[in-house]
Amino acid sequence: MTATATLPVVCAALGDPMRWEILTRLGEGPMSASALARVLPVSRQAIGKHLEVLREVGLVESEQRGREVVHLAIGARLGTLARELDRIGRSWETRLLRIKELAERPGPDTPKAPEAPEASD
Repeated sequence: MTATATLPVVCAALGDPMRWEILTRLGEGPMSASALARVLPVSRQAIGKHLEVLREVGLVESEQRGREVVHLAIGARLGTLARELDRIGRSWETRLLRIKELAERPGPDTPKAPEAPEASD
């Protein structure tokens, strides 16, 4: 992520299904906007707009290769995002476990379970 691209901004960029699909395709290898437009159901111009959003949040970079501009997913940025989401997930798991433990802990007002009657002969 770029210094100014916070986690919510990056997640918002990834919230669009087409941008997610573009990033997935770029994860398989660098592609031009034209190549992406051939395999996705949107125009090259739409691809360009989606790529710009992904570039702005630091998930994609573009480079000139001859006459063509290719776009690449930035693995380090994706790794940073994955670690941050994992940290948030672990934090919530810990909180939920504490809540569960508190809910299951008998309190002073919790009635005791009735004892089973003794068998008489």
